[in-house]
Amino acid sequence: MKIALLIGSTGLVGNYLLRQLLSDERFSTVKVFARRSTGFQNPAKLEEHIVDFEAPEKWQHLLTGDVLFSALGTTLRQAGSQQAQYRVDYTYQYRTAEAAAQNGVKTYVLVSAASADPDSFMFYTRMKGELERSVKRLPFQRIRIIQPGMLAGNRQEPRLAERIALPLAALVAYLPGLAPYRPIHGREVAQAMINAALDEKSGVQVDTLEGVFKRATIQED
Repeated sequence: MKIALLIGSTGLVGNYLLRQLLSDERFSTVKVFARRSTGFQNPAKLEEHIVDFEAPEKWQHLLTGDVLFSALGTTLRQAGSQQAQYRVDYTYQYRTAEAAAQNGVKTYVLVSAASADPDSFMFYTRMKGELERSVKRLPFQRIRIIQPGMLAGNRQEPRLAERIALPLAALVAYLPGLAPYRPIHGREVAQAMINAALDEKSGVQVDTLEGVFKRATIQED
């Protein structure tokens, strides 16, 4: 059985991922690193660490295990500025990945975004692309990058814009060039991340939306 590490457990994908990891017998321990408690109770399997992402030196020694799942993120509205959002979506995730790699964690799974590109003129996709480029350079044996479309599911903090945009996205995504943005449920993304983590092939693999759907349906031994 494997030891899973997770950041971003209170977000949409991270919350589904935590639920699935706790019920998955292939994982003996789930270490969660978060700014606040998840509210989950599972003394036999869950290790919850309340951390300050601004001071990773105080807790990065705890990043030991088999696979790091990275699902941390915020919105521009919640962060308040592009600089603040970049700090959460890029800096916190990169620092955590870097420390895990240095501690000998072999597998890294990142939930990114459709059309992530470090050279994009759009701030969000450029930020996600820069993170992908940076983590690919870290000495993990296996790196899995998941690029879902628009996320559907129950958020702890509902977003009005998403509730309006999801039905529209489901229709327009079938237009030429827009397929990568088709909505996908957070539960499916979480399952795809677990299946990607259990893929023993070495190296970097990037799954766009169709690949994410396929990952979500794979039955791993």
